Amino acid sequence: MPQTPPFSAMFDSSGYNRNLYQSAEDSCGGLYYHDNNLLSGSLEALIQHLVPNVDYYPDNQMRKIAPKILQLLTEWTETFPYDFRDERMMRNLKDLAHRIASGEETYRKNVQQMMQCLIRKLAALSQYEEVLAKISSSSTDRLTVLKTKPQSIQRDIITVCSDPYTLAQQLTHIELERLNYIGPEEFVQAFVQKDPLDNDKTCYSERKKTRNLEAYVEWFNRLSYLVATEICMPVKKKHRARMIEYFIDVARECFNIGNFNSLMAIISGMNMSPVSRLKKTWAKVKTAKFDILEHQMDPSSNFYNYRTALRGAAQRSLTAHSSREKIVIPFFSLLIKDIYFLNEGCANRLPNGHVNFEKFWELAKQVSEFMTWKQVECPFERDRKVLQYLLTVPVFSEDALYLASYESEGPENHIEKDRWKSLRSSLLGRV
Repeated sequence: MPQTPPFSAMFDSSGYNRNLYQSAEDSCGGLYYHDNNLLSGSLEALIQHLVPNVDYYPDNQMRKIAPKILQLLTEWTETFPYDFRDERMMRNLKDLAHRIASGEETYRKNVQQMMQCLIRKLAALSQYEEVLAKISSSSTDRLTVLKTKPQSIQRDIITVCSDPYTLAQQLTHIELERLNYIGPEEFVQAFVQKDPLDNDKTCYSERKKTRNLEAYVEWFNRLSYLVATEICMPVKKKHRARMIEYFIDVARECFNIGNFNSLMAIISGMNMSPVSRLKKTWAKVKTAKFDILEHQMDPSSNFYNYRTALRGAAQRSLTAHSSREKIVIPFFSLLIKDIYFLNEGCANRLPNGHVNFEKFWELAKQVSEFMTWKQVECPFERDRKVLQYLLTVPVFSEDALYLASYESEGPENHIEKDRWKSLRSSLLGRV
């Protein structure tokens, strides 16, 4: 099935043995460099490098060191605001900010601005999570709705949005909004049970928070099931064929926009077994465009075709002359797996006990690229009606999809017949 499994079962690092370490050429105080980039070193050497000494000894007065501390805190709160959802972190931040603000008037203004910006971001995050919770709690199975409301008077996606290009744009709105709320620290917390470099059992990482990352994966699954539901629901074969062609056009426009996550979700929905088994329906569909899209997202050779297209979109984004050209929405599940396997396949420490900084440089590179992509503002006009439908319309469960598929095009063998009878009995109460 196309849906992404939970994080605990999502990854298998077997067979991955990538080694990013290169021999170091220069060393300085136990820290090893290559082309002026720090490759490795012990934690002790790194700490010693940062501790003030006779050559570098800042004045103890807060007035002298306050600008640097303030700059550090500002960058921290802007890049990793979710760290400060932890009450201990926020308490320490307020204490340090108060000490800095007790100095010059300029510092007080900058501290106030930093704290206000952080509080706004955290408040927006809380509101977003409340919306997600509300949507999740109000979700209903499509079959339940069908039992109480005749299918003939129900809306479908084409009734709500007849233009596939508009639907692709609204999908892009949802993708960018949900991407925007994923914090870079969520990638770390998604994979790390406890920092292996940290012997402190009371470290902050014990409070694992990856809600926004997980919600984005859930959105992919929902979109896949929505596509399959819309295709399986029509009674007439020509209407199902029309729906398939509609989603092919939506997927193609997603590719043109650079929205690879929605593109893959649509392809996944169309490849679900309840949809793919509708042979009489597919016989009426012109599949040439769909074949091209499947080729672009072909998983063979580690998604080589997709990765080539992604690099092209990323390059276009760097030289963009419009907001539309800046859009890069990666196939998110693959991005997570890439980061996971890099994290698991490369040791945090080298055989000599030094910290493998080259691994962390590579991790930072991938997450930083994602951070750039997620900050793009969607240039398309919002259509509230379409967005509401995409986010809240009930979808079929897997069993309901199979039942709808069998009702549309009858079972072809004894196994399918037995399953059809079982589903009719359990879902419809019919024999």
